[in-house]
Amino acid sequence: MDEGVLISLATIIVLGILAQYLAWRFRLPAILLLLVFGLLAGPLGRLLEADSPLGRILAPFLIDSDGLFGELLFPFVSLAVAVILFEGGLSLKLAELRESGRVVWLLVTVGAAVGVLATSAAAYWILHLPLELAVLLAAILSVTGPTVIIPLLRHVRPTRRIGSVIKWEGILIDPIGAILAVLVYEAITSHADDQALSIALLSLLKTIAAGGLTGLAGAVILLWAIRRHLLPDLLQNSIVLMFVLACFVGANVLQSESGLLAVTLMGFVMANQKRVSVERIAHFKEDLRVLLISILFIVLSARLRISDLKHLDMNSVLFLVVLIVAARPLAVALSTAGSKLTGKERLFLANMAPRGIVAAAVSSILALRLVAQGQTEAARLMPITFMVIIGTVAYYGLSSSLLGRLLGVSQPNPRGILLVGAHRWARQIAQALQAEHIPVLLADTSWPEVNAARMEGLPVVYGSIFAARVAEEVETNPIGRLLALTSNDEVNALASVRFAHAFGRKEVYQLPAKNLSGAETEATAPELRGRILFGPEMTFHYLYHRFLNGAAMKRTRLSEEFDFEAYQRRYGDKAIAMFLIDAEGRLEIFTADRTLTAKAGDTLISLVDPSEETA
Repeated sequence: MDEGVLISLATIIVLGILAQYLAWRFRLPAILLLLVFGLLAGPLGRLLEADSPLGRILAPFLIDSDGLFGELLFPFVSLAVAVILFEGGLSLKLAELRESGRVVWLLVTVGAAVGVLATSAAAYWILHLPLELAVLLAAILSVTGPTVIIPLLRHVRPTRRIGSVIKWEGILIDPIGAILAVLVYEAITSHADDQALSIALLSLLKTIAAGGLTGLAGAVILLWAIRRHLLPDLLQNSIVLMFVLACFVGANVLQSESGLLAVTLMGFVMANQKRVSVERIAHFKEDLRVLLISILFIVLSARLRISDLKHLDMNSVLFLVVLIVAARPLAVALSTAGSKLTGKERLFLANMAPRGIVAAAVSSILALRLVAQGQTEAARLMPITFMVIIGTVAYYGLSSSLLGRLLGVSQPNPRGILLVGAHRWARQIAQALQAEHIPVLLADTSWPEVNAARMEGLPVVYGSIFAARVAEEVETNPIGRLLALTSNDEVNALASVRFAHAFGRKEVYQLPAKNLSGAETEATAPELRGRILFGPEMTFHYLYHRFLNGAAMKRTRLSEEFDFEAYQRRYGDKAIAMFLIDAEGRLEIFTADRTLTAKAGDTLISLVDPSEETA
């Protein structure tokens, strides 16, 4: 086995996942770190002298994408993009378009056309590209795509309406922009100027027909097979992946570059039908998307060569500035004129147009083809495209979060809590948290309890925790944790499982099962429950009787004079420490699987008996 190949493949995955982890850990845009790591493993790493000590150490870990993958590189990129776009299609819900469907449609039509015209003019006048290559570059740069949009949306957390607009535009514009770029390419290479328009229109119709029919057929066949239970659970996700790749390739065989449309439509159809649950498929494809995005950005950014930089100069930087401050704002202004979007939402939308993998892949493929046909100026397309990708990802990744907070169109970090159950003592817990400025949301199916919560000024939603209405409320509030506090152990467990994907398994909590010891509670499979709240003995019935006997929630701010040890001496073993809020406002929850130690400046929220509270 070639150890160099083995090391390179492992390095790609290690760097990609490490970038994702560091982005999560330090709350940075993942795409930005992926690009930085790719450049360090590629062109920047090659700057080191091979005979220097550091150069010799790093040499085995440098990535030569072309040498590693050879002719398989772009087919692999195309298949990976197909999977990512299918996953993006699965996230497109028609219900999101009730308020902003017209805006999305105008953005991917009028907005795209305006953007292409403005970018073409900038490429022609600033970069001095031939007119046909300027138009081709503009078509390539019209795409944003889920490879960059979805990670940035997760980082920025915009409000629901503007977030839906950005997501829909980013996913729909990918196949549209790729098709447009191919049509321009075919017009350039048709060698029949008088027939270029008719050839392009005919290709467009073929692309829509091939992509649309293939994607629709793939979705219908899959849904029929799943509904009739013809696919075993063990193979369901694998078979869906097989269908996605088969439809992508099949559509491309029928008509070049129609595969992106096919897989996007396939995901969209599956997401918006009501007869078959696709949640399991969506979760699998989301995990796969993270892995593929990590690999693609490392591989493609490492592919750049120092020699490519000779095509970049101050005019290239000016071109990038024009795209950010003129082309995008103009396209958004014309597309959103007269819409229900507020001025702040329109400004935020104008500041969100990063370019991603599709632009990189399309520019690389078309540039190679044109250079092979003798158009040497086409060699400039790829480095310019990568400069735009790096520049837009860096700019939008670093500025969008701050701008969203300044404009009030992004949600704060989700430090709030969803409480399942609005009974009397759950409301007391919610009031104690709310008094410390922790956002809360209660959910219950009992109208009297819901009404009581509303009378006490607590935000509450009436309905099952599994209802879509509750999920919608969670999306519009800074909620990031779940406390399942009902008397029904099964409901608590199912609620924890239901929200584990949205909040992360670390942030779903439930009361221990009634009459179970700690050892028996631990015997329950972790994937079938949340983390055990407060302690193994703190069941619903135990807490119910404590509150019934007059116990109450107490907030205690610790100091140097009255520290945690003094608190324990004063309130004893019967005091149940539930929550800890540190001096910076971070909330920690006491659970059966860890012990927290408070320090001066922290605030404890505890359950204490009446005599202890007045002591």
